[in-house]
Amino acid sequence: MAAVHAAEPERVILEADSVRNLGIETAEAEEGSFEETIFAPGRLEVLPGRRAVVSSRIPGRAFSVLVLPHQKVEEGDELMWVESRQPGDPPPTVMLPSPMSGLVARVDVAVGQPVHPDQVLMEIVDLSMIEASASVPQHLAGRLAVGQKARIRVATRPGGVLEAKLAHLGVYADEKAGVVEAAFHLPNENLDLRPGLRAEFSIIVSEREGVTSVPKSALQGEAGSRFLFVKDYELDNAFVRVPVVTGAQNDRLVEIVKGLLPGDEVVMRGAHALAFAGRGNVSLKAAMDAAHGHAHNEDGSEMTRGGGDGHEHDHEHGHEEGDHEDGRWNSLTIFFAASTGLLLVLLAATFTLRKAPVV
Repeated sequence: MAAVHAAEPERVILEADSVRNLGIETAEAEEGSFEETIFAPGRLEVLPGRRAVVSSRIPGRAFSVLVLPHQKVEEGDELMWVESRQPGDPPPTVMLPSPMSGLVARVDVAVGQPVHPDQVLMEIVDLSMIEASASVPQHLAGRLAVGQKARIRVATRPGGVLEAKLAHLGVYADEKAGVVEAAFHLPNENLDLRPGLRAEFSIIVSEREGVTSVPKSALQGEAGSRFLFVKDYELDNAFVRVPVVTGAQNDRLVEIVKGLLPGDEVVMRGAHALAFAGRGNVSLKAAMDAAHGHAHNEDGSEMTRGGGDGHEHDHEHGHEEGDHEDGRWNSLTIFFAASTGLLLVLLAATFTLRKAPVV
């Protein structure tokens, strides 16, 4: 009966330069903590209490405007002068100071323009601390609590992740949008976080220990057939496609329920490129030859003495190769035959002596 051979794993074998060019990086799969997160979109806003408007208490006209948008000002700095409508030669003027320190956000007045007490002339904002407001779906709002951490991504910091704690929840829900506000406070020393910017929030609501997980970028395939690339333990620059079963996922990691073994080195970066690399640019035969130092068949299997493929006669090796070599008895067979013959002669002699009559 012929032996049944297991299917060969699907490998991608590359040259060393190809591995470097693809930016492939591996890391050992380990168990650790896994965070369950809620995703929510949102935007940045001016922190309540850090916005002020400038207006005139008297009617008149703008005599001079001393600042421009985006200019830094300190509390009490001169912003503009208003010429009063009261008679005089020249008419009296009034200076309008900055009500707070910050940036001039808007200047809505020009020299010579009429000024009224109910008119907003300028706007000053303090952006040293800014509010990041997430719009959380109502059915998930019950899992939120003040003090929970979140990872926040903003376009002005590509690749960077901001971390903050939940400062407060909105008192009212947005009935039309079906969301609840979750507000976080972010330091903004560089002033690159601006009101109105869109943001993405991953709010951490729970944490589990002892979970095997990999970066989301390592996971390949469609929803019904997920797989990872694992570094071949025997061949250099070779990666094996390993089917896996996934569990929960967050903004960074995917839980691996089945498929990985302790010590497996998973391709964490460059896995997407490997998925389109076919079998690579090095044959399995060449890789096995280099690893073992002798020739192999094209499929990587061991070659027999006669140059066969080493598969179809595997079941015969144990019976034939140990008994003969090139049609002749080997030395081990001769030794056992001679020993057996000698023992038979001794037994026969002993039996004859016992049967002989005593004189």
